[in-house]
Amino acid sequence: MTDKSGREVFLRGVWEENPVLVQILGLCPTLAVTNSVENAIAMALATAFVILGSSALVSLVKDYIPSQVRMSGYILIIATFVTVVDLIMGAVAPSISKALGAFVPLIVVNCMILGRAEAFASKNRLLPSILDAAGTAAGFSIALLLMGSFREILGNGTFLGIQVMPHNWEPWVIMILPPGGFLTLGGILMGLSWWWQRGEKKDVAVKPRRWPNGVRAPEEERRSEMVA
Repeated sequence: MTDKSGREVFLRGVWEENPVLVQILGLCPTLAVTNSVENAIAMALATAFVILGSSALVSLVKDYIPSQVRMSGYILIIATFVTVVDLIMGAVAPSISKALGAFVPLIVVNCMILGRAEAFASKNRLLPSILDAAGTAAGFSIALLLMGSFREILGNGTFLGIQVMPHNWEPWVIMILPPGGFLTLGGILMGLSWWWQRGEKKDVAVKPRRWPNGVRAPEEERRSEMVA
């Protein structure tokens, strides 16, 4: 069982170990469906439903799944929730379901969800597992919304279909195309890296040693100096 408080368990996935912005997981849907805020919200909700449901169920049945087949069992549980959310989305919002295409069924193989089931839900009680899943889902949703907002505003000049840029704005079409996903994610990661490291001291440059001492282990180097 984790020794962290519920707040710490939740915030871990939101910021400290954000699945996309820190762990660089779940990049397939992050890059593919964030060309609009609407698609980003739909994928975030679908993923949140799956990770919350699967983590809760894994926590409840962890003692009944043999260790030899635990990964297969977790995938089966995740696939069940993915099937449910795919059917619901197809019935309630068919246009969004069509826009997301195969990326909803591909939630099954999202290593972020399987990773939380294996690393946390299978080792903890129900409530901490739900908090952990909720934090991870919130962190994933934040990343998707950031990506979707930047790409839709710059690529279409709109936010949720509402015009927010001046009418003479020339859309950056590349932002709603696949390369725009890589550019946006790279820009966000670069900005966060600068933010996290701005208060840290720069690494002191290490003076390289001359050949042949530079390729020797420290112990060998000391022995060589003693012999000399």
